[in-house]
Amino acid sequence: MESFVTGATGFIGRHLVPHLLARGERVHVLVREASLPRLEALRARWGDGAERVHAVVGDLSQPRLGVTDAEIAALRGRIDHFFHLAALYDMEADEDSLREANVNGTRHAVELADALEAGCLHHVSSIAAAGRYPGTFREDMFEEAEGLDDPYFATKHESEGLVRTACGRPWRVYRPGIVVGHSVTGEIDKIDGPYYFFKLLRRLRTLPSWLPLLGIEGGVMPIVPVDFVARALDVIAHEPDLDGHCFHLVDPRGRKTGEVLNLFAKAAGAPRFGVRLDTRTTGLLTAPLRGAIALLPGAERLSQLALAELGIPPRTLAYIDPPRFDCRRTKVVLDRHGVSVPELSSYAGRLWDYWERHLDPEAPNQALARALAGKRVLITGASSGIGRELALRAAAAGAEVLLVARSADKLREVQREIERAGGTAHPFSADISDLASCDALVKEVTNAHGGVDVLVNNAGRSIRRSLALSQDRFHDYQRTMQLNYFGALKLVFGFLPGMRTQRFGHIVNVSSIGAQTHPPRFSAYVASKAALDAFSRVAASELVEDGVRITTVYMPLVRTEMIAPTSIYKAFPTISAGQAAELICGAFALRNKRVATPLGVLGELAYAAAPELVDRLLAQAYKLFPDSAAARGKGDPRPTEEPALSTRAVAFAHLVPGVHW
Repeated sequence: MESFVTGATGFIGRHLVPHLLARGERVHVLVREASLPRLEALRARWGDGAERVHAVVGDLSQPRLGVTDAEIAALRGRIDHFFHLAALYDMEADEDSLREANVNGTRHAVELADALEAGCLHHVSSIAAAGRYPGTFREDMFEEAEGLDDPYFATKHESEGLVRTACGRPWRVYRPGIVVGHSVTGEIDKIDGPYYFFKLLRRLRTLPSWLPLLGIEGGVMPIVPVDFVARALDVIAHEPDLDGHCFHLVDPRGRKTGEVLNLFAKAAGAPRFGVRLDTRTTGLLTAPLRGAIALLPGAERLSQLALAELGIPPRTLAYIDPPRFDCRRTKVVLDRHGVSVPELSSYAGRLWDYWERHLDPEAPNQALARALAGKRVLITGASSGIGRELALRAAAAGAEVLLVARSADKLREVQREIERAGGTAHPFSADISDLASCDALVKEVTNAHGGVDVLVNNAGRSIRRSLALSQDRFHDYQRTMQLNYFGALKLVFGFLPGMRTQRFGHIVNVSSIGAQTHPPRFSAYVASKAALDAFSRVAASELVEDGVRITTVYMPLVRTEMIAPTSIYKAFPTISAGQAAELICGAFALRNKRVATPLGVLGELAYAAAPELVDRLLAQAYKLFPDSAAARGKGDPRPTEEPALSTRAVAFAHLVPGVHW
């Protein structure tokens, strides 16, 4: 027995061929000249029997798929099963490209199947051929399709129609649902269906995982893993007396869109959509509101920007409420062979894991290199702690790192460390708390390097002292504001003109979880960080059209030299300087507005919902954690002179990890 397969190197095809080889068949696969190396790589993957795979050079765009007359003559009458899988699936492809691949490609496949006198043409269509049919679409339905205005829906419907009307050989049609990765390995090489929402789920991970969110219920999302589709194609194709029929390769159980998103939210460690609205029920109620919003200036543009930001093609929204697909005929055949669709909950985690490690366009390592390679990155406070760790990572990603701190000797040590690893770094000694020094730094960097692409305001000063002990120390507030706010602002204003001129720039301000949770004794420090945060929020709207982004990183408690004078922090849960640097690297990669921990976000939500209750809770923390000896003015006390922490205080610190009390 022999088969001919188009699209054999594609996602479904590469999983179908091993099933055909397992039957002992000789498999002829259509490949373009340029794809021959790809086929050879697949041979190694297919293992035993791969020597029975015969490459037929051709092209989907050519009559009879561009197969030569000699090849057709050699294969005529030998092909028992002709599988046509090759097609264009791209939610952002234009109509001409879709028509060329899906309609003309199918026409040419029909021509070749007829010329080869194939035993049966197995055409892999799609549930998209049903369009937006309002109800249950059965396997014996075709002409009843509605809502075919989308080019993808239209071309899949038309190509299936060609098989039904123009093919002179027996035929069978298969309509797979939304095909996702392998249920065992998670492997996927194309983004479809729920994958378009993975970027949103990743961003939601900054919220506490137990926080219920408002979502949508939607219709049944017909998800099937690629290994099921390949197995079902193989089984049904070799079952006798089924010519002229269509088969829906979908999950007969079905899960609604909201359920599907919740399964992937669980896999991602993101909050679930606890309250889900039925879009069909609410549609009538929200139609007037949606109509009014559409009339607002720029509403359509804002909608497009929101979808683009999340990487969601507008066409994808049609799958939120798809038709239901009856698959009783398919189920009868597959049940005889013990083939069924795996339960999505059993492999959703594998799909997420594979996507995150291999396909996430913002995966840390890949995205960091794309964001920083060849960029001029200036980091203040780069001689130690977070700044040093960040400089090492930025240089490893290909950035030209400009190191800034007061100590020239320490900066040169960091520079040598970077250069030994093959990176590039330049030290600049400056005191960010001195505005004249900031001006000199901007001038020196601009003269030497033409400006910067990325500015990291990392240098900072923290003061932990209660109001009662701050009455006569107004200078604490002045010097904290001088470094944390005015110094950072001076650098922003110094390098911003160059960023706007080149229409690219990224300003990363290292703030604190304290700006979200407002812990007592940090009125000077938190106020300075909050000032920079407020400036950033205001400035962002003026800069967005210039290609300049501002990111605020709300850093949890980090074990660095800054917290060393407060000995009670030895009992506190902290993150390392390296872990802190990784958070900032995430900001480089994503260029998002903010980087925050779930606890920090919870602090903001709690204060917005019940500010007086939060004040009372913080008052208890104020009693639990005393002022240090240094704050009381005893200089550098011996450890025995530091007030001891109670068991309750230690337990409280571990209950809310990352907050500096």
